[in-house]
Amino acid sequence: MTSKKDFYQSLPAKRMGAGCLFVNEQNAILLVKPSYKTTWEIPGGIVENNESPKQACQREVQEELGLEREIGRMLVVDYNSEEGEYTESLMFIFDGGTLTADEIKRIRLDQSELNQFQFFATNHLPQELSGRLKNRILAAWAQTEKAGGVYLEDQNS
Repeated sequence: MTSKKDFYQSLPAKRMGAGCLFVNEQNAILLVKPSYKTTWEIPGGIVENNESPKQACQREVQEELGLEREIGRMLVVDYNSEEGEYTESLMFIFDGGTLTADEIKRIRLDQSELNQFQFFATNHLPQELSGRLKNRILAAWAQTEKAGGVYLEDQNS
């Protein structure tokens, strides 16, 4: 007879990632440039075992940017089907709020992971941004002025 623990461990696992949407006082979005990718990203990363998506977001913001900030509510959860080399995943974006000029000056990038950061207006997001992430970011940005969060599924373009 199978134990409950064995049953639950036999269930499928999904990859999860969590990122944070920060804006500056002009409402431009903070993006970071990883040293290991050609694309821009939002601060964040993979959710580790026994870690909630929000905890992962908090940890990644501290590790990547050197900022200790309270992470706000979930803005977006995005389900992505398996595609090419990517396994299926759930991607979360949480609200990081508005960074003041003083907080921006205190950003200290983890040089082993990130080369630079920059703020972008929503209508001038860089081309080196995946379509899925761009849609997720724009949906998150739109949610900052609303209550609740939004669910996306396979938003490729």
